[in-house]
Amino acid sequence: MPSPTSPPEQEQPDPTALSASTGRPAATDRFDDVSPNVSRVGAHRAENPRLRIGLIVFWSAVATVAIVAAGVFGTLLSTGRLSFGPAAGPSGTSQVVAPKVDTSYQVLVLNATAETGLGARIRDQVIAAGWADADVEVSNASSTDFPTTTVYYAQPADEAAARGLADAIGGAEVSLDDTYQVVAPPETTAADGASRPQLVVVVGLDFGSE
Repeated sequence: MPSPTSPPEQEQPDPTALSASTGRPAATDRFDDVSPNVSRVGAHRAENPRLRIGLIVFWSAVATVAIVAAGVFGTLLSTGRLSFGPAAGPSGTSQVVAPKVDTSYQVLVLNATAETGLGARIRDQVIAAGWADADVEVSNASSTDFPTTTVYYAQPADEAAARGLADAIGGAEVSLDDTYQVVAPPETTAADGASRPQLVVVVGLDFGSE
């Protein structure tokens, strides 16, 4: 009696059985001798070689990008172009010079517009602010299309006086530039013989439009 757990026995062909077509005993070969204890084995498919090549190329590209990114990051960090700390503020704060009306300066007013009388109007305002009549001169500039009324001063130490004069005439730009400075006449020198500092007001088109 067969065991309940054993596979069913396969019926073996009878070598003496007659072939239906020839009437002779059927020939046997090695495939007819199959052991009943041998289980079936399925076929195995080989791995697709294209898939393996694709994975190799993909991971090679990822590694290359990572190496390049690490190199760029390291270069930026070592050269100081990349920092994780707070941005450093300016080492010092710029100081705005306070305006000061200083009547010890000579004032030259140049009318740089085509409108007659603007220079005289500025001169009157300067005198009204405290300057002596003899210390304020007026003349015409070589151009008549100067855009913005500006007070020019020759030395950095003159900035406060230039800003004070700009406020005295109702507001104007100030600029450190000695282009318009002229030599003071002998009668305007100080008691020690030194020339007195000078501020130059160039009247522009903006003043005439007010």
